[in-house]
Amino acid sequence: MLPVLFSDFIGLIFPQVCLACSESLARGEDHICTGCRAQLPYTDYHTLPEAHNPIARRFWGKVPVRYALSYLRFLRHGRVQHLLHQLKYQGQREVGQVLGRWFGAELTQQGLNQHFDLIVPVPLHPRKLAKRGFNQSDCFAEGLSTGLQVPWSSAALCRTENTDSQTRKNRAQRWHNVATVFTVADEAVVAGKHVLVVDDVLTTGATLEACVAVLLAAGCREVSIATIACAEQ
Repeated sequence: MLPVLFSDFIGLIFPQVCLACSESLARGEDHICTGCRAQLPYTDYHTLPEAHNPIARRFWGKVPVRYALSYLRFLRHGRVQHLLHQLKYQGQREVGQVLGRWFGAELTQQGLNQHFDLIVPVPLHPRKLAKRGFNQSDCFAEGLSTGLQVPWSSAALCRTENTDSQTRKNRAQRWHNVATVFTVADEAVVAGKHVLVVDDVLTTGATLEACVAVLLAAGCREVSIATIACAEQ
């Protein structure tokens, strides 16, 4: 009883707020309020046949991707953009962890957890990682690992060049920007495994495409991709 009272007292002094709408959280809510969670623009692509999955189609004819998964639709000035801004630029790592746990639980309900052997986040260059202090894709991978009950590794993939931001580049420019910047640190870690490579947002798919190619060349049996959100093209 005392811990609950103490928690309520602390909540009055330092109220926790929803990271999507900034309203106060009720007891039991996990960083995102129930109202915002209900209104998030879920894709439900993991419930669709591959032929009807628009994320999967982005990789057709480029690299073989077993499952193409994205939890939310990215809409400008919406809740998802605000959540990703909180994660990436405000240091709110809980955003990635919570969304990863929720998405992982949904994928487990579909039985997809049985297919993956290892979760690998898209890496940041060491200089960018040192400047930011964390990799937002690590947070998502950690949450997915909990939801899927599949191990994750932040050391499997390395970024060898500190490339420019992808934000204002077209697809061709994005591809050339990242085509040769990833490497597998230890092929024995991924060889023969079905790897789920994860990132925060899918736009053109150039970054994930480059990661998939490198992982397959290192001996992965299969590679799938998952992101917190996807932008429509």
